[in-house]
Amino acid sequence: MQTNYQVANTQALPASAHKVLRNTYMMLGLTMIPTVIGAFIGMTMNFSWMAGSPILSTLIMLGVMFGLFFAISANRNNSFGVVLLLALTFFLGVMLGPILQVALNLRNGGQIVGLAAGGTGLIFLTLAGIGASTKRDFSFMGNFLLVGLVLLIIASLANMFFQVPAASLAISAVAVLLFSGFILFDVNRIVRGGETNYVMATLALYMNIYNLFVNLLHLLMALMGERD
Repeated sequence: MQTNYQVANTQALPASAHKVLRNTYMMLGLTMIPTVIGAFIGMTMNFSWMAGSPILSTLIMLGVMFGLFFAISANRNNSFGVVLLLALTFFLGVMLGPILQVALNLRNGGQIVGLAAGGTGLIFLTLAGIGASTKRDFSFMGNFLLVGLVLLIIASLANMFFQVPAASLAISAVAVLLFSGFILFDVNRIVRGGETNYVMATLALYMNIYNLFVNLLHLLMALMGERD
């Protein structure tokens, strides 16, 4: 009887994990709606106060973000967690306003934004497909990605003071690689039962996609942007 139970439990785990992944993908698609709405609103707003006080504005943004992260985590097992997640994606959509305003002021800005969005989608679909279908366990990447994220945050904060364009591009290039790695790691972790809550799984994947898009857009603007 014990052997039969173990076999049944082993068979149930992948089915449960794939259910979490399916719900995560559905929720991820839903989060794009407030993000797009927020982005359109952000493109009409005046963000000159952020340019005048970049450090203060960054601290405010991080404070709101981490406050929502904490609230989402605390409510991850109830419907209010979904509401908070959608609120976060709306806020982050609005925060896309400054970079989208700069991008769309370029002569080929629409093309660049489209390429960044398409590139982000292609990277996500490719790596998520690998992470979900492969038998390989990518948990070994966890510590490396975490250290990389900490170093990336430190480098980004330091460059706020020094404002070195080459360093900014290097940081964005590293960020593209890092968050691509996180997509592979997080999807693989969901499939292997390492994350059983679809709200938290959606939050992780959404932040990966968001940061991947922003940094890819920054790189494309610098490399392809046609200014008048």
